[in-house]
Order: sequence, then C-alpha cells, then structure tokens
Amino acid sequence: MQTMKNAVELQDRRPILSTLWIFLALNYLFADVYALFFDPVLQKDATQQRLSGHVGSIQITQEFVLLTAIVLETALVMVVLSRVLPYRANRWSNIIVGLFQTAFAATNLVGETFPSLFAIFFVAIELVCTLFIVWYAWTWPRPEGAMLTRA
Repeated sequence: MQTMKNAVELQDRRPILSTLWIFLALNYLFADVYALFFDPVLQKDATQQRLSGHVGSIQITQEFVLLTAIVLETALVMVVLSRVLPYRANRWSNIIVGLFQTAFAATNLVGETFPSLFAIFFVAIELVCTLFIVWYAWTWPRPEGAMLTRA
C-alpha cells in the first residue's frame, strides 16, 4: 500500500509543476501585453522610445532581448521537462530554474523609477509562483524504490 501511495505522489507532482510553469509563462506574456496597452510610461511616445533603443529606463539591447527570451523559453521548456524527466533530474531542474526565474522576477522591482502598481502586482504573482515551484520541488519526496544512482 505504501508503494502505491509513493507512486501516486511521484505522479501527482509532475502535472502540478507543469501547470505552474504554464501559469507562469502566461503571466509573463499577459503582463507584457498589459504593459504595452496600459503603462503610461510605455504609452508616452512609445514609438520614439523603441526607435531610440529605450523603453522607460530600460535600454533595449540584443543582450537584453536575448535574456528575456531565455527567461520565457526556460519557463516554456519546463512545461515539458516537468512531465518527462525522471524524478531526480525533474526535482533539481525545477529547483534551479525556479530560483533563476525568481531572481529575474525580483529584478523587475528595482530600477531608476518606481514600478507601476500593476507591474508590482504581476511581479508578486511571479515571485509567489516561482517560490512555490521551488518549495514544491524541494519537498518532493523520493519515491520508494527509486534508484540512488546519479542522474
């Protein structure tokens, strides 16, 4: 009976982690779309700002665009990896990528200007979600009978 309970625990965490990554990626996209339509800083001379290579206090460089692409892509990749990786690799990838995503989300709260209230709201959701992913993966018990080999 205990073996069946652990097998269920192993299976239950995969879809929940995958769903959390979907939620996070959608939150990133929705926050960006929302900002494009409703952020007064972005609305004011938005085309001129983009042409000058700055949006608000952020300088838009190839490196910045690459970093934001990596952040979004790692969240999307984790949707699949959370479902297919074996236990140990799954657990550690969720912890490591979750911490990376948490750090990136936290950087949105610092800068030259105080972020808008809706930006703080979205960042708070991102922080709660990524910290929950890290905690949920960290507390994921090893399934009974799992091999102790390095993965």
